[in-house]
Amino acid sequence: MDINVGDTVTMKKPHPCGSAQWQVTRIGADFKLRCLGCGREVMLPRSKAEKGIKRIDKKAE
Repeated sequence: MDINVGDTVTMKKPHPCGSAQWQVTRIGADFKLRCLGCGREVMLPRSKAEKGIKRIDKKAE
């Protein structure tokens, strides 16, 4: 999966705030994602994050 820092991803399951849009802020063994609805940041293991991603929107360059 080709994901870079700054990309916006849509997850299969929405966050409790109602938003399914997340911004990638760190990549490695874990992904750090920031919810675009409420601003909450979460860390997910790479395997779980990649399974939960529905769509990747590249950042504007």
